Amino acid sequence: MHSQSNTDRTTFTRREWLTLLACILGSSAAFLDGTIVNVALPAIRSSLHGGLGTQEWVVDAYLLTLGSLLLTGGSLGDLYGRRRVFAIGISGFGIASLVCAAAPDPAALITARAIQGIAAALLVPSNLALIVDVFPERRRGAAIGVWSAWTGIATVAGPLLGGLLVQVASWRWVFVINAPLTLVTLALILRIPATPRRGGRVDWLGGMLGAGGLAGPIFALIEQPTYGWADTRVWATLVAGCVLMTTFVWWEQRAPAPMLPFSMFRSRNFSVSNLTTFTLYGALSVTTFFLTVFLQQVGGYRPLEAGLSMLPVSILVFLIAKRAGALADRIGPRLFMGLGPMCAGAGLLLLLRVGAHPAYVRDVLPVAVLLGLGMGVTIAPLTATVLAGAPSTHSGIASGINNAVSRVAGLVAIAVVGAVVAGQFSTRVEQLLTLPHSTPAYHAAVQQAAQATLQTRVPVAVAHAYGPAAHQVLRDASVHAFHVAAWLAGLLALLSGVLNLIGISNRPNEALSDLGQRLLRGVKPAKDEPVGPVPDRGTL
Repeated sequence: MHSQSNTDRTTFTRREWLTLLACILGSSAAFLDGTIVNVALPAIRSSLHGGLGTQEWVVDAYLLTLGSLLLTGGSLGDLYGRRRVFAIGISGFGIASLVCAAAPDPAALITARAIQGIAAALLVPSNLALIVDVFPERRRGAAIGVWSAWTGIATVAGPLLGGLLVQVASWRWVFVINAPLTLVTLALILRIPATPRRGGRVDWLGGMLGAGGLAGPIFALIEQPTYGWADTRVWATLVAGCVLMTTFVWWEQRAPAPMLPFSMFRSRNFSVSNLTTFTLYGALSVTTFFLTVFLQQVGGYRPLEAGLSMLPVSILVFLIAKRAGALADRIGPRLFMGLGPMCAGAGLLLLLRVGAHPAYVRDVLPVAVLLGLGMGVTIAPLTATVLAGAPSTHSGIASGINNAVSRVAGLVAIAVVGAVVAGQFSTRVEQLLTLPHSTPAYHAAVQQAAQATLQTRVPVAVAHAYGPAAHQVLRDASVHAFHVAAWLAGLLALLSGVLNLIGISNRPNEALSDLGQRLLRGVKPAKDEPVGPVPDRGTL
């Protein structure tokens, strides 16, 4: 009897395997696209002509629409059927990818990336919800474990595949590759019986307020190095975004069917794990963005070499994640969620040793190993803690919230750290290259060099005045700016570990402290939603 029960828990039916495979492929396409583009950014910059701001927008346009519309996508799945919304999302994602591949200029590419993010926002929330619909509770934990492992690997493996495609073909192939992947996923999902419609209303106003509240500050942070804080385009969008985000919080506390039910945050583990998701995934996004750009534009790495630099992270996550999740189920998640991010943070701080000519084995490999160990130990316990910290009736929205937090973390972190890095680079370049009696043409050339963050190409006018010393200035300024990014990423990861050690409880049903409850006072729970501690359902 015991043996039969164990077999039943680990053996999936054909329908379950089809669902799981479709969900893995669909979510992998969306998550992979969030990182595969990073290694192609120098080639995009060279082909379409643009600076760091263009590179940031190619990444952030996707993250912005994805992160701000994830919860709306989940609501649409509940209302119209998760299989149907999944199929629409994967189809739109494939079409938008082909539009990205054909983009003739930066504006067209950024617009197509935003459309990609909208399609992904329909696709991503339906993944876990479909698994919850199709798998019985006794096999659900195993299915979620497999899904988490493979989608986690897809996120980190993106730079490797991107480097290979850029080097052997073109940056446009990092988007073309999505077409066959989406076709296979669509064929699989259409073979699954339609899921029932759950009914309810979509919080369209909340979705628009949230998207606008994110877009304003992100636009201001990315464009500030170019226009300055005094420019109306910068400060006005920053203020407008803050007003919209404040209105979003106010509305979500009063909406009849909110896209973000704040009462879920009464659970201690749910609140802390989402906060630490923000800091940890912010650190990971900053690292993958700036490291791949720095290795190519300053260190002289080829695209494939830059992509391969993070391969140990993928391998270690794959080998460790499942085992760490099983151990965390037995002894509790706090130790894993505390020590894992601290290990990753220690690895990121090793980037401070990297100079203008980084040697892989000496400078980059130790970083990748520690980052892989840290993420491998953390990912599965973090996912299980988020789901166990929410009421069973809200496991889908809990996953949607955590996905949104991780995407918004990357969006905000890249924009904020990018603004700091650009400021540090431009200040150093202008201080060292500006001459007392310079001509307007020379001054314009210095300004051009100061805005080309993490770039060592010297404008002609500057080269004539300074010679080889100008290249040295740009190289040293790039190394300094990259070290600033490494400091910030490392500190974010370390902060995540400390918060987990202090805040995570090995008892999943523990409520927030009295202080947290007072902060959430006035937020009315739904009629079917528990107030206070969440019922003990165990961990996945």
